Amino acid sequence: MVRMSDTRLEYLIGEDVPYIDLTSTVLGISEQPGLMEYFSREECVVAGVEEAARLAEMLGCEVEMSLSSGDRVAPQETILRVTGPAGSLHQAWKVGLNLLDHLSAIATKTRSMVDVVHAANPRCEVLATRKAMPGAKDLLIGAIMAGGAFPHRLGLSETVLVFDHHMEFIGGFDGLVRRIPRIRRRCIEKKLFVECSAEQAPALALAGVDGLQLDKLPVDELAGVVKQIRAIDPRITLIAAGGVNPHNAADYAATGVDGLATTALYTAKPLDMSVRMEAL
Repeated sequence: MVRMSDTRLEYLIGEDVPYIDLTSTVLGISEQPGLMEYFSREECVVAGVEEAARLAEMLGCEVEMSLSSGDRVAPQETILRVTGPAGSLHQAWKVGLNLLDHLSAIATKTRSMVDVVHAANPRCEVLATRKAMPGAKDLLIGAIMAGGAFPHRLGLSETVLVFDHHMEFIGGFDGLVRRIPRIRRRCIEKKLFVECSAEQAPALALAGVDGLQLDKLPVDELAGVVKQIRAIDPRITLIAAGGVNPHNAADYAATGVDGLATTALYTAKPLDMSVRMEAL
């Protein structure tokens, strides 16, 4: 599970409850005890449950029952049940619901893609790119992991991944190939990956890279490149990237690559979720 600080959760609460719950205050119900249950009207894989539970606790509620992110639920099945003063329940209500219906939609879409990929190639993993909405990366990464995928690259500080625009500063592709021994000596604790075309892949494999990110190759062409690179060095990690989505993921996985890098998981229509609330 992705670490989420109390400060981060306080920020999410503050977006919806900057000062007071005016409606509960005007109605005079703030201190009345009550119960609230989150549920989905459709089958799904849930995500954001732990964050929604912690938000409720921070607002003065008590968690009585909670599923875990990654669990599959049926329609009307309770995901999270909390008790507390009506004012606290209403402050937690929409923040928690927004987390659950958005993040569970992503987790559900992710699980569907992971299942078809593993059916086509059990050794191929679904990897979410770093093209997440700024400010929401922690939430989105948690959702895709709840769905069974893994982050491809969390940020620039994490891995060495060379793109065309890096090559512009070192003498182009030929300059990169000449520098690979020097680069390998410098990043001895990191793997060296390069995004490349089909034509560039053999030279990079022979030069000793650890992995190749094969960008925007048609499935038929990619299958041939995979065989060619495996014959040169079967230890090289091969990632298919660019245009990979739930509709073509199985075909890409069947080429024999080790992973599929995709941005498609980050966009999903929010699920139809709601709450049941009652006075105690």
